[in-house]
Amino acid sequence: MSSVKLKVTQVRSVIGSIENHKRTVRALGLKRIRDSRVHEDTPQVRGMLHNVRHLVRVEEVEGQ
Repeated sequence: MSSVKLKVTQVRSVIGSIENHKRTVRALGLKRIRDSRVHEDTPQVRGMLHNVRHLVRVEEVEGQ
């Protein structure tokens, strides 16, 4: 059974961002620009991505 997962890539710096956005990017596991992580597609992750949508790029990938 395959499920959809989200590949999240940081594309902009968090310098100058509000503290809440910095913490959200860090909680997503991103440390630097062009850093990527794959997350389950859950409402909680979608909410986090919505908050920092100007700092990250999101792609859907097939999971296992």
